[in-house]
Amino acid sequence: MTHGLGSDERVFIPGPDNARGFRDALGAFATGVTIVTARGPDGPVGMTANSFTSVSLDPPLVLWSVARQSSRYPVFRSAAHFAIHVLGEGQQDLALAFARSSFGFEGVDWQENDHGVPLLSGSLACFECRLHAAHEAGDHTILIGEVLRVTQGGGAPLCFSQGRFGAFTASP
Repeated sequence: MTHGLGSDERVFIPGPDNARGFRDALGAFATGVTIVTARGPDGPVGMTANSFTSVSLDPPLVLWSVARQSSRYPVFRSAAHFAIHVLGEGQQDLALAFARSSFGFEGVDWQENDHGVPLLSGSLACFECRLHAAHEAGDHTILIGEVLRVTQGGGAPLCFSQGRFGAFTASP
């Protein structure tokens, strides 16, 4: 069966035998890049995530998902408040720092909001959220946040596709 993708198309049933192929196929979808932050028992915690999307305008809801195997999972799963920072095209190093370690705050300009959530300076947008719902989904938990406050900056977004960072180029 062909799907009109071209001569190099590959059709498969996703499963343990071809997890890499499934990841590669998912990587064909370009996403923005975010850093999600929360207050943990030992201080601020953050992680890079590209599983961010809007859910509802009324009430204002957004979601992201966190892997249950992540060492940072317990902090985010138990956080009553968190913030999602949408990164700009010049913030790849910041994305990499928080992808490697939850303690990427060193050398970064940030402050806490009224709920103790660390807020990073310089993002394209920051959504300060209260946990609205959590849903188990496979090896991840989907966290839905009610947006309490938004800070919007300017610039072009940092994008991620096929395992690489890039920038968005608008069509003329």
